[in-house]
Amino acid sequence: MILTALLLLAIGYLLGAIPSGYLAGRWLKGIDLRNCDSGSTGATNVLRNVGKAPALLVFLIDVGKGALAVLLAKSVGINDWVQVLVGLAALAGHIWPVWLGWKGGKAVATGLGMFLGLAWPVGLACFGLFIAVVSIFRVVSLSSVVAAIGLPMLMALSGGSNAYVVVSLVASLMVLWRHRSNIQRLLAGSEPKIGDKAKV
Repeated sequence: MILTALLLLAIGYLLGAIPSGYLAGRWLKGIDLRNCDSGSTGATNVLRNVGKAPALLVFLIDVGKGALAVLLAKSVGINDWVQVLVGLAALAGHIWPVWLGWKGGKAVATGLGMFLGLAWPVGLACFGLFIAVVSIFRVVSLSSVVAAIGLPMLMALSGGSNAYVVVSLVASLMVLWRHRSNIQRLLAGSEPKIGDKAKV
C-alpha cells in the first residue's frame, strides 16, 4: 500500500507538471509565457498572449490533470487522505514543474479538476462562483481569489470528509499565495481585465 501511494503521488506530480500553457506559447507564438505579463503558464496568460482557442484547450487540459490524478487514486481504492495528497501533488506539479525550472501556473484550473474528482458538486459550485464573478467584473484573478476563499466553506457545507475539508483549505491557501501579486494589484486598482492588451 505504501508503494502504491508513493507511485500515485509521483504520477500526480508528473500529471500536474505537464506544461500545457508553456507548450501552447512555444508552439503557436514562439514565446515563453514565463516572460509575458504575469509570468504564469496558465490559461489566463495563454488567453492574453496566444488566443482564445488555445486558452480554452489549456484550461481543459489543466482541469483534466487534476481530475485524472484524483480519479486514479480513487480507482485503486486508496483512502481519502491519500487521494487528497495525490491531488495536492498534481497542484504542486502545476505550480512548480520540474521541466520549467519550478515556475508554472497558479493552479486554479488544476485545482478545479482536483475537486471535480474528489467531490464534483463542490467543484461545480466553485466553478459557478468563478463564472459569476468573472462575468460581473471581467477580472480573472478576482474570480480565482473569490472561488478559492469559497472552496473550504462549500466543502464543509457539503458534508465532505475531514480529509476533503482539510485539502480544500490547503488548496485555497496555495491558490491565494500564488495570487499574492494579483491581490496587490487588485487593491491598487491596476489589475488587468479580460480584453486588456497583453504586455510582452
